[in-house]
Amino acid sequence: MNQLHNIDYLVFLFYFIIVSGYGYWIHQKKKKASTTASHDYFLAEGSLTWWAIGASLIASNISAEQFIGMSGSGFKMGLAIATYEWMAAVSLIIVAIFFIPVYLKNKIYTMPQFLNQRYNGTVSMIMAVFWLLLYVLVNLTSILYLGALAINSISGISITVCMYGLAIFAIFITLGGMKVIGYTDVLQVFFLVLGGLVTTYLALNMVSEFYGDTGVIKGFTLLTQKANTHFHMILHEDNASYMDLPGLTVLIGGMWIVNLNYWGCNQYITQRALGADLKTARSGILFAAFLKLLMPVIVVLPGIAAYVLYKDGSLQTEMLQNGELNPDRAYPVLLNLLPVGLKGLAFAALTAAIVASLAGKANSIATIFTLDIFKKKIQPDATEEKQVKIGKITVVVAMILAVIIAPLMGIDKKGGFQYIQEYTGFVSPGIFAMFIMGFFWKKTSSNAALFATIGGFVLSIVFKFLPAIANLSFLASSGFAKANDKGVYEIPFLDRMGFVFLISVIGMIIISWLDEKRGKKSNGLEVDGSMFKMNPAFLAGVVLILGIITALYTIFW
Repeated sequence: MNQLHNIDYLVFLFYFIIVSGYGYWIHQKKKKASTTASHDYFLAEGSLTWWAIGASLIASNISAEQFIGMSGSGFKMGLAIATYEWMAAVSLIIVAIFFIPVYLKNKIYTMPQFLNQRYNGTVSMIMAVFWLLLYVLVNLTSILYLGALAINSISGISITVCMYGLAIFAIFITLGGMKVIGYTDVLQVFFLVLGGLVTTYLALNMVSEFYGDTGVIKGFTLLTQKANTHFHMILHEDNASYMDLPGLTVLIGGMWIVNLNYWGCNQYITQRALGADLKTARSGILFAAFLKLLMPVIVVLPGIAAYVLYKDGSLQTEMLQNGELNPDRAYPVLLNLLPVGLKGLAFAALTAAIVASLAGKANSIATIFTLDIFKKKIQPDATEEKQVKIGKITVVVAMILAVIIAPLMGIDKKGGFQYIQEYTGFVSPGIFAMFIMGFFWKKTSSNAALFATIGGFVLSIVFKFLPAIANLSFLASSGFAKANDKGVYEIPFLDRMGFVFLISVIGMIIISWLDEKRGKKSNGLEVDGSMFKMNPAFLAGVVLILGIITALYTIFW
């Protein structure tokens, strides 16, 4: 039944009061120390602990597209979709070892600032404007709309009311600044993980009870027996979902670009660690990597459970939308089957994930606009108080725009996870090439960076529409193309990204070499080998995570 009982509302109210009250207390405590420092507002400079950084990274990352989209993918393709989470854990380790030291050593606080320092103001401004558009038009809108859709499906409250409620709650958290976001995210992650684990526990119990047994261990065993094909991490070409996750590409191809660009070159994410010292930042990122290992248990297993129940005769009508099977209904359907009270907890967990992501994204929008556009181009002599004020206004304006635009974007038709991946995937290869070359090759020129930014986007569009004008069947034998239902050979999305990245890097090397011949000098960053040394405790954590992931891929290959 798509509605909450009074007890569910009480549980949710308890969550709301705790998070809001804690956020207000942090805000008041912070005000006594500083009311004007823009770095404190945007970055919580020096005040986030390692556990707050790690929790905030996960809270900002996990949202409705994971709970709804990845559960739907779990229903459709199984555990393979967990590669986005488990490879993200490895990517976080790489970011902690190699990326964060470069940012902190060079006192970089925003991504456009990095581009300005490494290349020039033109590259920086182009990317600042681009990131603002991407964050508002793609990320903020999709999080808001999918979140409202998810809450509507388990509460019966209208989507419009849900959107306004989520936006207001997120604004309330965001206006307190990065410190309030960081510390309230710790609570958000607690509710997110607790509610998520409860849902998984009950989903596995439902499976065991459906087959006349009891217990979550038995439920998991039944999943592996009844849906054996859903427990393979590496998909073969004959799998219907191969175009989404093309075989070994998830280990040695485009998945690295998706994850390293997201976790290492993304203001929304890196912002959490940029206000800390190296040891604290690394410890926080390592904590986030451990939490990443847990995410498939929370978001993928319930989807597989729903698949098994549906396949064997249960949930036949619940999984339908407008008469057709919709995998994205898997998680909301399971939530609606939860007992009174626990449904309220799961509702709070889902809301926590959505609000934390909205708050984090809105803060990043405010940071980029204020520090990289307003302070540089509109009012260079703006005081600290003025910058914080502009940041708060930006948060409210961005959220209003997202509320207005979200229903017009057709997000529900594309599927939230695919919607975000598709639009960010057009620019990710070029941006990642620009960052990685800028980090580690001092000769990389600003012209090469412009080529990666603009050329990478153009190349992505070319590869997207190439199958319509050229026969790519010759790529099929190598696994880089597969025929669709119309017989047209298409390149899988992740492979497309890999091709664009390689071409971008080659183009950047050639352009940089030509610029050097013309006598143009590049602005190298301060980088030396000692920056990348790891302390024993961090190294032990890295080895443990890599060991767990190796074991998971070995067991579920």
